[in-house]
Order: sequence, then structure tokens, then C-alpha cells
Amino acid sequence: MKLHWHLPAALTLSCLSAPLWAHGAMEIPINRVYSCFLEGPEAPKSSACQAAKQVGGTQAMYDWNGVNQNPQGDNHQAVVPDGTLCGGGKAEFKGFNLARDDWRATSIVPDASGNFEFIYKATAPHATKYFKFYVTRNGWNPKQALKWSDLELFGTVNGNPTQDASKRYHMTLKLPQGKTGPHIIFNVWKRSDSEEAFYSCSDVNFGGDAAPPAANPWKEIGNVAARENLPAGSSATLRVFDSQGRDAEKHTVALNAVSGQIANWPYELAQKVNAASPFIRIGVMKSQQRAVSIVPVKDATANRVYLNDSYKGYGFAIDLKKGDAGAQPPAANAWKEGDKYAQSQVVSYQGRQYRCLQSHTAWAGAGWTPSTQPTLWQAI
Repeated sequence: MKLHWHLPAALTLSCLSAPLWAHGAMEIPINRVYSCFLEGPEAPKSSACQAAKQVGGTQAMYDWNGVNQNPQGDNHQAVVPDGTLCGGGKAEFKGFNLARDDWRATSIVPDASGNFEFIYKATAPHATKYFKFYVTRNGWNPKQALKWSDLELFGTVNGNPTQDASKRYHMTLKLPQGKTGPHIIFNVWKRSDSEEAFYSCSDVNFGGDAAPPAANPWKEIGNVAARENLPAGSSATLRVFDSQGRDAEKHTVALNAVSGQIANWPYELAQKVNAASPFIRIGVMKSQQRAVSIVPVKDATANRVYLNDSYKGYGFAIDLKKGDAGAQPPAANAWKEGDKYAQSQVVSYQGRQYRCLQSHTAWAGAGWTPSTQPTLWQAI
């Protein structure tokens, strides 16, 4: 069996089974709810995501792009009280307000000018009034509930930011100075055509250097989120595409019973890629004495994917070929718009077979075809 994870610019495992009014979250640095979704709502890997599931269930993870409210006159604190910021004041997301110091954190390193490119995944883009960026103050305690008074505004983007073909907003801001160690970057996206606003918590680590590095050509474009062990005889392949979508290179690692374990195969792939690719690095970014390194780790979801800034517009995909390639999928009925689909149901579409990942209705006009919705359907 071959699993194709097509990731034109990031690990696009977004879920569109959420209600149609759910519209986005920060992708880089990754939002807390979205990060747990990528771990797998039914069996998250990290202790923090497991705790969030225990408190609030799995549906919040599937609805990762729906942390929203309707604050009248920009009065966000009226609808998102202290202690509920990461859940946007919604009971559904209460598990993500847990005050813990073990949420998965992104290592955030600016370029030599002190700038960082934020990427917001907008599953349904809207006319924008502003994006506001906050960071926790120095001395903030991650084991205490996050309050508005813990936050400092460090950047605002007014109007519609630059948007790519994958409905991702790109915003380059100067990072706040004097930040080291763990923090939260809190984001508010406010629409200009309604009162609706979206809230996003990204756990980050500024490392030990307060000053930006002398040079940092690497920008995060996604991450590697392993969801299962791969049996002996499997392989993992990273494919790189240029800005026109043409194949630029590929790197494959063969896996055995040990290297195919969920925490091991991302590390094995990273080692292969980092040794050979001029375009991509995989691992955790570290900054020390104004020098940047990207170090692979044995972990199911911690490794990030970085692109050399000299190759703007390049993207990647990860293809997994499982050792049971000879197994045949069950017989499939043709996919039809408007039908209801259950989890694990198999359909055929345009000559391929797909397995449903999340129960949903393929609403007429929504365009939720199996070939275009990798969070609803998995090619088999």
C-alpha cells in the first residue's frame, strides 16, 4: 500500500469536516489545536494533546480552524475571558487552555534582520481588517492560566496580507526583542466585512540567544507528523518540487522493523535529506552564539521542514510505501457529490481508490473531492 502525503508548501493535513463557518489558524509557528490534530485526534502522541482530549474530546481537534467569536467593536476580552484565550472563549476548545509547560513548541529563529515569516492557513479566506500579533511578557508562567495582561502586542498587519495558491497568508514581521526560552504567540484575525474574529495560540521557543543570528537562510514550510509505525519493507520518500511544480529531487529511505517505528522514520528521512539536499532541511532549529543549526530528533511530530530562502516557491511531498504493498483494498463504489461518507469507507474517484478519514457529507458545490481533500480522504 502506498500513502501519498502531497504537501505543496506544508504538511497539509487540514480537516474540512468542521462546520462551513470555520476558517483558519496559524500554521507557522503552528497553532496548538492544529498541532494536536496533526498528531491524530483519536490517539495523540504528546502528553499535552492527550490531556486536551481527556478534557474536551476529539471534535475540537477536528474543528481546529473554528476558534472564533463575534466581538462587537473589537472588544475581544468581552468574548474571550482570561484563562480561555487559547480556546477562544469556546467551551469546545477548553482542553487547549490547560496551563502546562509541555505543549509542543516551535523553535522560532529570526533572520539576520530580526524578521520572521508567519504563515496563517486560511481554509476559507475573508476580507481582513487586521491580524494582531501578541507575545507573552518576560516572566510569564506557563503553569498559570493565560491572561490578557500576560500579552504584549508586537505587530499588526492591516488589510489583506499576501496569499498564496494554497490559501495561506504570508506576513513578515520583526520579532520582539529580548525574548528567550518558551513563550506563546497569540494571534487575532479580525474580518472587515463582519464582527467575526479568530484566535490562535502558538507555543514557541526563542532559544537562548536574544540577538538574531548573523545569517539564517532557512524558513519553515511545514512539519513531519508520523501517525503510525511502518512495517519492515516500507519506505519513506521526500519529493521536492520547484516553483512551477516540477520535480526537483527526491530522497528515499528503506525501513526495517526498528527504523519504521513512529518516532524513528522521520529521523531516518531527515538524516538522508539533510546530507544530500541543497533545498531542504528537516529537524528542530537551534540558534546558539548567533549561528543556526537544524538538528533531526527521534520524535513523531517534532521535526520541522525548512526551505533555503534561495529557492522561493519550492514545496515538498512525503510519500510512504507500506510493507504490505501486495494487500488489495476492499471493493469501492464511485464517489458522488452530495452523499454521506463514514470513516474508513472506501470509494473510487478518477481511477483511484480513497479511504475516508473523517465522517462527513460531500455538500453540493463544496468541491470536497477525494483528490483535493487530503484530510478527508487518503489515497490507497
